[in-house]
Amino acid sequence: MKHTPLRPILLVEDSPVDAEMTVDALRQAHLANPVVHVEDGVDGLDWLYARGSFAGRSEGDPVVVLLDIKMPRMNGLDVLKQMRADERFRHLPVVILSSSREESDLARSWDLGVNAYVIKPVDVGQFFQAVRTLGQFWAVLNQAPEQG
Repeated sequence: MKHTPLRPILLVEDSPVDAEMTVDALRQAHLANPVVHVEDGVDGLDWLYARGSFAGRSEGDPVVVLLDIKMPRMNGLDVLKQMRADERFRHLPVVILSSSREESDLARSWDLGVNAYVIKPVDVGQFFQAVRTLGQFWAVLNQAPEQG
């Protein structure tokens, strides 16, 4: 029986420090999924659509997108808006990772269909809580290898 490779987690984050902290939190959560890190919204969409410098990437969509709001070139809310406008990505779990506590950012994220919102710096406990709220997401990430 063929073992399906784990789908990656796409991290869209312009701050190297925040990206490293997020990857550390994922590792502490014992998530086996590979993490793909891109630095802004334009690269995030290019990766999702396998275009531009990501044209040759391996097939498949991520299991979840972790998205910063404030980034150069294209912010996270614009990425989320474009994702939700596309049938292919409409139901893909998206977690906003933001240092913003502004009500407007929070409200806009929920309006655009975000699945969870985590305030940075990423706290492992808070992150787990966000992940747990995504029941299906949690099941996908902690799947035991299929018995064959």
